[in-house]
This record gives sequence, structure tokens and C-alpha cells, in this order.
Amino acid sequence: MTIFARRARASAGRMHPELSLVSYTLLGHLEERDGCRATDLAAHYALDKSTVSRQVAALERTGLIERRQDPEDHRVQVLHLTVGGREILAQVTRSRRAAFRERLADWPQDDLVRFAAYLERYNAGAADTD
Repeated sequence: MTIFARRARASAGRMHPELSLVSYTLLGHLEERDGCRATDLAAHYALDKSTVSRQVAALERTGLIERRQDPEDHRVQVLHLTVGGREILAQVTRSRRAAFRERLADWPQDDLVRFAAYLERYNAGAADTD
């Protein structure tokens, strides 16, 4: 698991010099939710608000996210991906998929089926903590 996490961090950094694994994760969440508040990010990932604030500031500086006023409550700022943020995520996804295909190309079909089942089982357990 440690090696997997290291590879994920390295992959994010190769796509964009200022994109940490945490930043990449936040971008993915913003894409999945089609935007949310910084406080929602902090709550979802059990992170300190100051940590999220630093990450959000870095992502804004790099032009990967932007703040928009909530149409239902003008006091609230909602974070959204920019076009550049969506492009970075798509690029990372393509790169990861290509790396997975390459690493798994020689695996027998039975091993792939078992591996996929184990990942589904592992991820189902993670859903309980989301």
C-alpha cells in the first residue's frame, strides 16, 4: 500500500509541478461533486480548515479551480474546477490508465478477475468511511 501511495503522489507531481496527492484528491472530489465549499472538503476528508485553505489557495494560484458565488446563498463561495483543472485531471487519468494497462498486460485473465474483485471489496469497505 505504501508503494501504491508513493506512486500516486509521484504521478500527480509529474502531471503538474504544484499538484500534490492531496491537491489531486481535492480536484477529483470537486469534479465528482461538480463543486463544493472548502468547509465541505475539510469535513469530507477530516482535514483541518487551514490545510484545506492552503491547498485551495495553491490550486487557485495555478488556475485549476475558481470560486463562484452560490446562486442560492450569495454569502457562500463554491469551488469549481476550471477548464485547466479538468484537463489536468483527464491527463492524469489517461496516464494512470496507460500505466495500469502496461503493468497488467502480462497477467493471466484469472488473476485480473481476482484482482478486480479484491479491489472492489477493498473499496466497498472504504465507502463505509466516506
